[in-house]
Amino acid sequence: MRINFSHVMSTMAMRYRRNTAIVNLERNRRYTFPEYHRVTNRIANMARDGLELRRGDVALLILDNDNLSLLHFPAIFKQEATFAFSNLRDGLEEHAWQVDHVQARAVFLETRMLPDYGPMLRERGCTIVVMDPAPDLPEDVLCFWELLEGASDSELDVALDMHRDTPILRFTGGTTGRGKCAMYAMDHLLACRDSAYMQPDFECNEAMRYLAFTPLSHLSIFQFLQAFFAGGATYTLNAPDLVQWCETVQKERITHSSLVPTLLYRLQDMNSTQTYDLTSLRTILYAAAPIAPAAVEKLVEQFGSIFVQGYGATETLMLVSVLNKSDHHVGTKSARKRLASAGRVSPDVEVLIMDDAGRPVPVGTRGEIWLRSRATIGGYFANPEGTAAEFVDGYWKSGDLGYLDEDGYLFLVDRKKDMIISGGFNIYAIEVEAALAQHPAVLMSAVVGVPHPEWGEAVHAEVVLRAQEPASEDDLIAFVKSRIGSYKAPKSVKFVDQLPLSPVGKVLRRKVRQPYWEGRERRIN
Repeated sequence: MRINFSHVMSTMAMRYRRNTAIVNLERNRRYTFPEYHRVTNRIANMARDGLELRRGDVALLILDNDNLSLLHFPAIFKQEATFAFSNLRDGLEEHAWQVDHVQARAVFLETRMLPDYGPMLRERGCTIVVMDPAPDLPEDVLCFWELLEGASDSELDVALDMHRDTPILRFTGGTTGRGKCAMYAMDHLLACRDSAYMQPDFECNEAMRYLAFTPLSHLSIFQFLQAFFAGGATYTLNAPDLVQWCETVQKERITHSSLVPTLLYRLQDMNSTQTYDLTSLRTILYAAAPIAPAAVEKLVEQFGSIFVQGYGATETLMLVSVLNKSDHHVGTKSARKRLASAGRVSPDVEVLIMDDAGRPVPVGTRGEIWLRSRATIGGYFANPEGTAAEFVDGYWKSGDLGYLDEDGYLFLVDRKKDMIISGGFNIYAIEVEAALAQHPAVLMSAVVGVPHPEWGEAVHAEVVLRAQEPASEDDLIAFVKSRIGSYKAPKSVKFVDQLPLSPVGKVLRRKVRQPYWEGRERRIN
């Protein structure tokens, strides 16, 4: 099936002609749906006529959220070239690898990054497009807005095959090593949209005002899709500044946002609801990890029943499972237990729990989570080995260990590579971290296995404490022992000011673990 997205967006512009579509807060840009339609037409025409990007060509995007909102699916789907989403915070070395991997013909770059990135991009023969005008730009560097000046806002006669064309590439977060590059057809993103629409708790409608705070190249893409197709507005912030987030929610009457748990903990510590009027918020989606039950009680008390947890992945771009607002009430033992889950599996997803031989295991038994849905990609760009290793008969082998309970709640126990084997016992880092999170002094933690001459590995925790909340190593070890048993408790605790985080806010356990294993052969990487 082929779709001309210019035609789709044209009718949306008529239907939502009075609605705001995009607000870029730092750069003070606001577009109604008709204006957004015209500017994305110009971007598509510029890509084709100004940059001469054609089917099979790849352009890499290294952009702030507000600029990425212009060079996102509403523009990309209108033309034939492929655009690759990178995370702005990945770093020069990782971006250089990404340019090489996709053989980028053009790179769209924040202007401030040009001094550092220019030599690398010139060496690779890339066309460089910076996003903001600047005095004395080099002759070989193009300016985005100057390119748009001569571009037509007429609709392109381009139709993409919903399943066979690959308009978007997206790099994985790379929390266990170098990222891979996922390939998306148009229908993968539409499936992501539809997975939210079947969840009433998301309240997707024209009144939706979504604040994109996490990168639009990653977590924020979920609610951007929801807001856009429902006729709602997406507001973008570039810097991870929670004070600015609170001020924006108050001023713009934001209804939806997405945050990782570490940011929710910081909002809680800020007493944000006492300082700002955040009562417009209706839904906060969080991902990457569950929230400790003790923290949930405080968050619901402060913000109300507005929290939804979603589990998804770059390889399955949708809400695989959802922990609804009602699941965040922790009045019973069973409710508290399910708060540690990733929610109930969405109705249009196949989830299998498999043993090491690739055989399904019974309900309640732990194994590797395999996923198959309309949103599951077919493989990785220019990586047949990775594709063969992780995809089987349309299923993606997630590398996550977990189980399903009798009511269809999906529990993520750990990543395969993060399981600690100590004295013959399997210990799951995420379980130990969840126990530590229940201590009132613990803001966040990372649990890893470190070398031990007798047991092979010993459980070690690195912990960030809340301000003004003292705790000792012995306190925390005893606390965990009392909750999950002595053999799972840390044998050592190190207090740190911060933990290494990925560009999308996930704790990088591999970076915590690495110094302890340098110069040693080990069983897991």
